[in-house]
Amino acid sequence: MLREFRAFVLRGNMVDLAVAVVIGTAFTAVVNAMVRDLITPLIAAVGGNPDFGDLAFTINGSRFAYGDFLNALLTFLLVASVVFFLVVKPVNALMAALARGEPEADAPTRPCPECLSQIPRGATRCAFCTSAVDAAPA
Repeated sequence: MLREFRAFVLRGNMVDLAVAVVIGTAFTAVVNAMVRDLITPLIAAVGGNPDFGDLAFTINGSRFAYGDFLNALLTFLLVASVVFFLVVKPVNALMAALARGEPEADAPTRPCPECLSQIPRGATRCAFCTSAVDAAPA
């Protein structure tokens, strides 16, 4: 049983997942600090008080603290926008630039005209529907 456990823990995808969780946690701390220390004070400078925690109303003796919800919503939107503009957009631009530089290779397969499954380019009969197909031009 210990061998199985060791094999499970030392699998490549398990180690990759552990590294991703650790890096994600550290990145979350960085993004939260950026939002708390840089973005929220900018909002406070422009619009006043950035903390809505004291906002509430009372109905029949029940207190509804909607300010805490507004704080959580604002924090989520700020974190999401920081991640989008500082991580997702640059990575997408980098991936597009890298993909643009690679020449397209000839596909090793082509669609069967009968069943539309992918068959090797040089095939003269489809392995899926067994229909005869013309040889692909060289």
